[in-house]
Amino acid sequence: MSHSVGQVAGFAGVTVRTLHHYDAIGLLSPSARSAAGHRRYDDADLDRLQQILFYRELGFPLDEVAVLLDDPHADPREHLRRQHALLTTRIGELRRMAAAVERAMEAKRMGINLTPEEKFEVFGHKDPEVYAEESARRWGGTHTHEQAQARVATYTKDDWQRMKGEIDAWGAAYSALMDAGEAPGSPAAMDLAEAHRAHITTWLFDCHPKIHQGLAEMYVSDENFRAFYDSIHEGLAEHLRAAIHANARRLAA
Repeated sequence: MSHSVGQVAGFAGVTVRTLHHYDAIGLLSPSARSAAGHRRYDDADLDRLQQILFYRELGFPLDEVAVLLDDPHADPREHLRRQHALLTTRIGELRRMAAAVERAMEAKRMGINLTPEEKFEVFGHKDPEVYAEESARRWGGTHTHEQAQARVATYTKDDWQRMKGEIDAWGAAYSALMDAGEAPGSPAAMDLAEAHRAHITTWLFDCHPKIHQGLAEMYVSDENFRAFYDSIHEGLAEHLRAAIHANARRLAA
């Protein structure tokens, strides 16, 4: 049984022009022609078209599809095995994409889950969204940013108050350290830098020493972060940057 080019286009959901193009480049030439010279496709042609459309759906260019289908060493079972492996990989990729979208939706929906009044009660004039916006600009789409968004999306007012309490206690300790004249490379300063890294790991994302060093540079270069740390103690942003780098070297030793 054979089919016209219009019928095949309808079966496969492609245009007649596409089938003409496949014929012109030798990718899918119909097995027969009618007495009037019209293309006629048999079941084997339909099987080949199905294979073509599958590989095209997975993003293979036409020249690579031709190589795959015309491989003299490949039998139909080999195509099925290859397609199964490709589909399994694609399913895994789509699942990861879906999970990332779900995390983004949840974070977008929840955000800093406080009313304006609660924000002021917990943070005063230091609105956390100012820092969240800068972090999103710099690291949006990265694993660390997604991890932080997923975590903060679940935090209650009590969680934010505990986090703020830890920040305040750390700031008081660092301010006292600077008043005592401790150098950034001193054990006490490095210990507070390590406590800073641990705080980020606990509340936001897994902050490895290299990531921490990158953050240290932002604390000095970004005006919002610099203003935040310098409001705790004049010069703290620069001092903390040096202490973070010293602590990273200590950890690597």
